[in-house]
Amino acid sequence: MLTDPTYGGVTASYAFLGDVILAERGAAMGFAGPRVIQITKVNMRPEVQTAEFQYQHGMIDLLVARGELREVLADLLDWFA
Repeated sequence: MLTDPTYGGVTASYAFLGDVILAERGAAMGFAGPRVIQITKVNMRPEVQTAEFQYQHGMIDLLVARGELREVLADLLDWFA
């Protein structure tokens, strides 16, 4: 479960290695955080650094509101068991 914010090494390593990747709706996420992008002057649209963008491009399996997390995780565990 990726929550707001998820940047840098977390995104580049274990966060995207799961079999099922969930993300909190509206979470900010990406390989480089806002300060790194600002310092390096990378020209990037702001929506690229969102959970919704990652979902639309196949990096995330399911977007979940934080309040629904417990129920969704319980359903997934039941299904996998």
